Amino acid sequence: MNSSRCSCLSQVGSYSDMSFLFPYIPTPTNRRRDKAHIRLKEIFTTTIRSRRSSGRVQEDALQRLMNSKYKDGRSASEAEICGMIIALIFAGKHPSSSTSIWTGAFMLSNTKFLIAAVEEQKHIISKYKNQIGYDAFSEMDTLHRCIKEALRMHTPAQMLARKAHKKFKVQTKEGKEYDIPEGHNIVIPTALNNKLAHVYNDPHAYDPDRFGPGREEDKVGGKYSFTTFGGGRHVCSGMALAYLQIKVIWSHLLRNFELKLISPFPKVDVSKVGQEPKGKVMISYNRRQLQCY
Repeated sequence: MNSSRCSCLSQVGSYSDMSFLFPYIPTPTNRRRDKAHIRLKEIFTTTIRSRRSSGRVQEDALQRLMNSKYKDGRSASEAEICGMIIALIFAGKHPSSSTSIWTGAFMLSNTKFLIAAVEEQKHIISKYKNQIGYDAFSEMDTLHRCIKEALRMHTPAQMLARKAHKKFKVQTKEGKEYDIPEGHNIVIPTALNNKLAHVYNDPHAYDPDRFGPGREEDKVGGKYSFTTFGGGRHVCSGMALAYLQIKVIWSHLLRNFELKLISPFPKVDVSKVGQEPKGKVMISYNRRQLQCY
């Protein structure tokens, strides 16, 4: 993906509190967002029309969407296909890239967990040699917990929205009940849920061990205590892929480089939809080859 398209995706992800309350108000942020959205639609519309006019058929996500039909038999329009493609790219690019940065920033700022993650890589190399495949990544429990804790501390989606298809009651831990009417929209504040003090011990501290054997605070706290990826029937379908992507990145870096965070620990960029790091995160590195046991 070239730099202009990456820039468009970044602008589409621009966000402010005003945008949330008034999504169409003509603020500079919204104008940049809308301009980028139009440009991305032009790019994908050109691709769709080119493929249709050439008669070329490929086995990919775009082709699947072009061939898709709704329950009433209607084919998806170009605008709908473009919207879904933009949503797929946005969902797959932003969360993984920002979480990769947070994972590294937290590990490099917490020597205990960095050492544990490196030691785990030594064990993996000893067992699998240079054949680091899916099975090896599945055994990286320490790295997995470091990623999960970064996701808890800075969740990519600050809130999830759902619509009530029927009325129901919600009971708080204090026993208070709320009636949710049919047709109402519900917002789940994931950023808040992941830092509830009655679920997580010292919730604002970075502690990947909270997910480890003997503690498992997200499970002890009850159903839906960890909501970064949603839950229930509509849990994020890309959850396993997201963990795998970030493990691939950080497994490679830990095995091949000595790393040190040289910039201040990043703050959250509140101008973005997700909790992305603000500014540049600078790291010094020396190449190495991790030795197995």
